Amino acid sequence: MAVRTVLIGSTHGLHARPAKLFTKAAAAAGAPVTLQKGDGKAVNAASILGVISLGINHGDSVTLSTDGDNADTVLDELSELLLTDHDA
Repeated sequence: MAVRTVLIGSTHGLHARPAKLFTKAAAAAGAPVTLQKGDGKAVNAASILGVISLGINHGDSVTLSTDGDNADTVLDELSELLLTDHDA
């Protein structure tokens, strides 16, 4: 299992627009991806409702995890989306 911890770059956190971009990419990853805020529960990263329910704000630390042959590549791409300020 590959795991990556990143800080949220969007100025207003993971609200509807950046969450939509992220969940769409997670759904296209080809393997199940989970997203977890701090020590909270992990949710399906492809679920916009699950992602928004975490209440992720700018600067929050989140953990992504997935399995599969291309797990590191998937997490690299998803991490880049989370690190980018989509509110700029």
